[in-house]
Amino acid sequence: MFIELKNIFHEYNQDQLVKALVDINLSITGSEFIGLVGHTGSGKSTLVQLLNGLIKPTRGQIIIDGIDITAEKVNLNRIRQKIGLVFQYPEHQLFEETVYEDVAFGPRNLDLNEVEVKKRVEESLALVGLEYEKIKDRSPFNLSGGQQRKVAIAGVLAMKPGVLILDEPSAGLDPRGRDQLIDLLYNLHFEYEMTIILISHRMEEIARLATRVLVLDHGKLVLDGSPQEVFSNRKKMQELGLDLPQITDILHRLRERGFDNIRTDIFTISEASREIVTELRRRD
Repeated sequence: MFIELKNIFHEYNQDQLVKALVDINLSITGSEFIGLVGHTGSGKSTLVQLLNGLIKPTRGQIIIDGIDITAEKVNLNRIRQKIGLVFQYPEHQLFEETVYEDVAFGPRNLDLNEVEVKKRVEESLALVGLEYEKIKDRSPFNLSGGQQRKVAIAGVLAMKPGVLILDEPSAGLDPRGRDQLIDLLYNLHFEYEMTIILISHRMEEIARLATRVLVLDHGKLVLDGSPQEVFSNRKKMQELGLDLPQITDILHRLRERGFDNIRTDIFTISEASREIVTELRRRD
């Protein structure tokens, strides 16, 4: 799936005019895991709602698989099947009496027969690590917070989107729940080749998962590159008031204290440990 944004502007009229997005030009290919970061109000949520067709830009074009979704009379339902959007705290979207009915809701709206609906429910629950027979008849409201979130994501996956967008999906989860979610997103991208756009303020998640990082500031796209490129630009990130992954920040601090040759494009503890040991041996 190919997505292209051309000269996108979006403005809100509240008490005064708010420029949510300013001249965004962006292409996204089907092989990417994109981390989308920026402070509250930077335009992240507005951008992903534009991609799903929930709102239309004030100006500009959005083209998805050759279809201009900003054109008049475009079939947005077709687009929303291709691009799944999981909002922050997706468990708040649960509403049916059983897990099966909740996950089946989307596929049924595609006018699929019940055999196909059942197949999609089974497949999507398996994708998120839930056993179909054990959970299908349970009330989603009696599940743990982590399980509820998985069910909500399964409901989006049951639509078989080509692109999955998630807005702060790990918010409110305990460390175990966050690790499970990270594993799920990793598998969806690297094993099932799904394009993923992840909004998160947890830079460790972005560094671990993303193949490309987009940084928004006051509606403008100010950085666009690999995690190594973006997180190595410490000065710019500090100017924007954004954190680096914790281990990367430690390596930058070591460089400031005289470890001139130490690499700063590292995001895992194991890699950082090896780099620090290597640097110490150089200094002996």
